[in-house]
Amino acid sequence: MTLRLDPDRLLPADPATREIARELYALVADLPIVSPHGHVDPRLLLDDEPFPDPAQLFIRFDHYVTRLMHAAGVELADLGIPHADGRPVAAPRDVWRTFCAHWRLYAGTASGYWLQHTFATLFGIDEHPSPENADALYDRVQAALETDEFRPRALFARFGIDVMATTDDPMDDLAAHRALADDPTFTGRVLPTFRPDAYLNPLAPGYADNVRRLAEWGGHEADDFRGYLDSLERRRRHFVEHGAVSADFGVLEPYTVDLGVEGASALFAQAVAGTISPADARELLGHMLLESARMSVEDGLVMTVHPGVARNHSSSTFRSYGPDTGHDIPVAVEYVENLRPLLERFGDDPSFHLVLFTIDETVYSREIAPLAGFYPSVYIGAPWWFIDAPDAVLRFRAAVTETAGFSRGSGFIDDTRAFLSIPARHDMSRRLDAAFLARLVIEGRIDRDTAAQIVVDLVDGSPRRVFKL
Repeated sequence: MTLRLDPDRLLPADPATREIARELYALVADLPIVSPHGHVDPRLLLDDEPFPDPAQLFIRFDHYVTRLMHAAGVELADLGIPHADGRPVAAPRDVWRTFCAHWRLYAGTASGYWLQHTFATLFGIDEHPSPENADALYDRVQAALETDEFRPRALFARFGIDVMATTDDPMDDLAAHRALADDPTFTGRVLPTFRPDAYLNPLAPGYADNVRRLAEWGGHEADDFRGYLDSLERRRRHFVEHGAVSADFGVLEPYTVDLGVEGASALFAQAVAGTISPADARELLGHMLLESARMSVEDGLVMTVHPGVARNHSSSTFRSYGPDTGHDIPVAVEYVENLRPLLERFGDDPSFHLVLFTIDETVYSREIAPLAGFYPSVYIGAPWWFIDAPDAVLRFRAAVTETAGFSRGSGFIDDTRAFLSIPARHDMSRRLDAAFLARLVIEGRIDRDTAAQIVVDLVDGSPRRVFKL
């Protein structure tokens, strides 16, 4: 079966609307990529080593890909994911063969769309993967990966990435970022992101050990709450000094509360001792989100909130394979009351940037767009994770635009570890923005000149403005 990329993919079917969308897409198709939130390891670019094999590159670390094969009955060990009992994992070529045999699973999915884009544009693959051509495709990709043109830095330049943010532990020394910034042969910007979840959530695995490590670095007792806050502030300054523009918070719910110093100190001591109840852990984390907002007002880091994910839903999979193996599941989110304490204090401060993400689409029109349409500090995060997909992106635009317009959005966020999928994801977003704007033009709701200005701003101006780039 022939794999062919339609030049008008994702553009409207109506001929007149499609023609306008083509014109708008042409304005942004080749603009640089601005990626202010993602998960690519900076050492990938620092070391600039060849990617090892097609299975490692496309399957092993991509839970979008592995989860559907698991649902079809494939063991994760057969996809190259190490099992806790140390059993041998499948060889890379066998992993690839399994993937090719299950290629049909990805028809109509965002993963399938990105993979087709990557296969066709980077490797010149013009046939759909199958059991019959699996070995030939593996050899073709492997041969390309062994060339200098497919080393990470060469691809970074080829993709036209201007800015790319990573996600980093608060105690990271950021040596990789410093080395990249000091390297005259590397011209891109790779920015760290402060991600303190494991130091804020008392129920996070390893919380007490993380807090003790922070305290040892800060020179105070582990249960000293004021010292704990001071150390977090100092670590944030370390990130700012190394180019960070944002601090990211992955929470089950965006609950905020002001416990006061004494109340928070008492719960913090229980958390460090390991005696805190789940209810009190929620209170302490809510207080720490409020404290984190205060810190953002003071140090300028954009605060991004990624809530609504029940992590490690399958206990047996977590025990056998660990986190980030495809079984995190979305849950409903409530923002209006959960964020009230935070917004009462900081919502009208235009220097504070708070970007609200969700994978609960119901809150876009009901909560997030109205909040962003009033508070100077609030911005609408782009569709993320399970909903960074073509139809969901168009639903997102329809849900938020009539209330908050286009100026209150974050710009597209690829949020990926899959380095080679970055251009496919951004290209998808640009096509969909062109499609949405073309519909507004053909319906007489905006004119072409306005649409042309907006489509460029969504790609370039918005992420730079919101993330203070």
